Amino acid sequence: MKEMAAYLMLVLGGTESPSADDVTKALASVGVEADADALNNLISELDGKDLGEVLEAGSGLLAKFGSGGGGGGGGGGGGGGDAEEAEPEKEEEVEEAPPAVDMFGGGDGGDY
Repeated sequence: MKEMAAYLMLVLGGTESPSADDVTKALASVGVEADADALNNLISELDGKDLGEVLEAGSGLLAKFGSGGGGGGGGGGGGGGDAEEAEPEKEEEVEEAPPAVDMFGGGDGGDY
């Protein structure tokens, strides 16, 4: 998969038909080692083919699978409980500011 990603990035970067060496260098530049067997298989499969046509054919094959499951459904709504089970609203508590104190903790206004 990493070989295919590097191949596609090289094509997007302007290299029309990247070689195995091009892909290996691209992967090595980011510290990733290429799998030689997978890379050689990829290069031989794509040799002489137009990448746009290959991607279009693959897109058609993926369309056969559908668009996926669409995720799970939402959770159940519950049993429609009685109105008396509803919790009463709580009133917000207002915090009171602490009393103002001078810098040294005394309130008599004297010198230290």
